[in-house]
Amino acid sequence: MIKFVYFDVGGVVIKDFSGSNKWEIMKKDMKVRKEFDQEFDELYNKYEKEELCLSRNVDTLIPIFSKRFGMSFPKNFSMLKYFVDHFEQNNSLLPVLKRVKKVCGIGMLTNMYVGMLDEIMKRGLLPPIKWNFVIDSTKVGLQKPDSKIFKLAQKQCGANREEILFIDNNRKNINAAGEIGWQTFFYDSSKHEETCKELNQFLDDILSRK
Repeated sequence: MIKFVYFDVGGVVIKDFSGSNKWEIMKKDMKVRKEFDQEFDELYNKYEKEELCLSRNVDTLIPIFSKRFGMSFPKNFSMLKYFVDHFEQNNSLLPVLKRVKKVCGIGMLTNMYVGMLDEIMKRGLLPPIKWNFVIDSTKVGLQKPDSKIFKLAQKQCGANREEILFIDNNRKNINAAGEIGWQTFFYDSSKHEETCKELNQFLDDILSRK
């Protein structure tokens, strides 16, 4: 029986860059030269993996990229603002959220950049639903797929491990949650409407279990 469902934010609750060509468009907008394309990705991914979802503001990368790749950014340019400007609502998920909310608790469990979730909320990108708990990596100092953040989330919601369902678009995070006994659903961000239908079908079975 499921008593609590945690949803990832980027690529699930909202449409971010996942499963799209928005990252490539961003690099064109920022005029990343072709010869630096791979190096830019590798350096960005290093900062994201180690710092951006914990304590480092993404805008501190602007002078680093400027120096390393000879990039020129407009005055007062903000990478954080650029990202959020290109996020979208995921309206296809709202009926799922409403359905789940009727029968159990719901929460967000997210690897987020510093200040990004607040900006997302300000823009009205989140669905109009009341969340029971929000676990933001930058607020708790832990990030997925570290098992510690899942254990913290479990303690927060008060459900047993087998009573928690976790929905995420990253296989590593799904696997980590499964390893500690959570039930999981992989969300394909490249096809939101179809995946929401599949999630509804999955819920038909899982929410009816006693």
